Amino acid sequence: MSRGFVKEDDLEHAGTDVPERPISAHPNYVTATGYAQLQAQATSLEQMILKLKAKKEDPQAQQQLGIANRDLRYVAARLDSAQIVKCTVTKPDATSGSGPENVVFGATVIVEDENGDAHTYQIVGEDEADIKLNKVSWTSPLASALIGQKVGDSVVWARPVGNTLLEIIDIKYI
Repeated sequence: MSRGFVKEDDLEHAGTDVPERPISAHPNYVTATGYAQLQAQATSLEQMILKLKAKKEDPQAQQQLGIANRDLRYVAARLDSAQIVKCTVTKPDATSGSGPENVVFGATVIVEDENGDAHTYQIVGEDEADIKLNKVSWTSPLASALIGQKVGDSVVWARPVGNTLLEIIDIKYI
């Protein structure tokens, strides 16, 4: 390729211009734990940025700096828009000792699938969601099916591989 069509400035900045992370259009509901995780992530990114700024001559560090700056802008925007939701527990009868009446944001829900297998999910904010930890976003199809339901209710979880019927066994707040 002829060097006549390449700007030197473009080569120097190759890889440092990273696209912004998209911000959800949904309200940014978070649990107190989720908010603390965002704060910790911001602190970690700030420390990383300081270390990377010292490596001005390293092109790989400059690329990582661009990514870290982008991620910090995202986390800062999420912290700015965060609405911490404190879970309030409503019991159907204070003397019965039963748990909360309806599934709401922050609830941990134990469900049983069609095969009789029990699964536990906590409904959390979008940034806190981690299926490996059984934390699902309140905007997910599973959470949408569960929110507002009661113990004993059956819901249909619309999944790409096919719908699954779930029965709500218990609702807890941790």
